[in-house]
Amino acid sequence: MVERATGQRLGAYMREHILGPLGMSDTAFKITPAMRARLATVHGRDNGVLAPMAFELPQEPQFEMGGGGLYSTVGDYLKFVRMILNRGTANGTRLLAPATIDQMGQNNMGPLKVHRLETIVPSLSNDAEFFPEMPKSWGLSFMINEQPAPTGRTAGSLAWAGLANTFFWMDPLKGKNIVD
Repeated sequence: MVERATGQRLGAYMREHILGPLGMSDTAFKITPAMRARLATVHGRDNGVLAPMAFELPQEPQFEMGGGGLYSTVGDYLKFVRMILNRGTANGTRLLAPATIDQMGQNNMGPLKVHRLETIVPSLSNDAEFFPEMPKSWGLSFMINEQPAPTGRTAGSLAWAGLANTFFWMDPLKGKNIVD
């Protein structure tokens, strides 16, 4: 929809309107030579043992996927998180309205809850259970803790898994972000 409305490829639009204003110079759909020199090796399970595996998205895709496909760094992702914590503002530029930030952190699943994700290929991955025994929902962008956790996460804190299986969470009420 963005490409149709703007006449730009998604990556170009994002660089101009999101990544550039946030200072996210290490985030793109295509791996630059500088990024390739620092690219982490992806590992997967091979008969129960972690082993390097070839993984790379096509560098000249037919379309740039808005739901995934960006390469980035932890530092760049934290610039995005800081914008969320600053209620849509970064580097003096408003990228999102405060009402949009509020909507991103509200339950958009209704009465459904986030449950354990069971693997269908145990040789490649384990089951995933984020915050066991705690009620969780999902907003437009983040998983939401619905009650305080014994670890100190507050009710309403937002979580996102990404970047080399690092798990980020943020507490909009306290204006903090944490990397697990």
